[in-house]
Amino acid sequence: MRKLTSGDLKDLNLLKHYRIIRKWACKTCNLNDADLELLIYLEAIDLFTKQDFKNGTYSYSWDNRRWNRLLKEGWIVVWRTRNRTTQKYNIYKVSFKCKQLISRMYRIMLGEEDMPNLKKKNKYSDKVLDVSIDLANKKILT
Repeated sequence: MRKLTSGDLKDLNLLKHYRIIRKWACKTCNLNDADLELLIYLEAIDLFTKQDFKNGTYSYSWDNRRWNRLLKEGWIVVWRTRNRTTQKYNIYKVSFKCKQLISRMYRIMLGEEDMPNLKKKNKYSDKVLDVSIDLANKKILT
């Protein structure tokens, strides 16, 4: 098997429309940028503890409600609960809906799928993002 190089990744243009894809994902799923990027990080490490979550948050904006919000909204789920004798702490994983969102982002980056346009266009920024999505969809296909 051939090893992937930086040139191979550049030829794929994975990061070309990353900003638009990230903004689309945040807008449609009601997340902020830091939450989405943290979920991508957590999905990459698969099973994690609350301490792993805290370690991952050091490079993002401070939000002391992030953990509870992501748990409550179903982005993070308990994989194994603690029982106070043999398991001293819970082990978590990202939920199925989080995995689906991240997989969809990768498919969009690779050009396998188009980004759907936003349904609500109340603000000027939504309209501008919608135009960017249209342009990105056209360029991803070519």
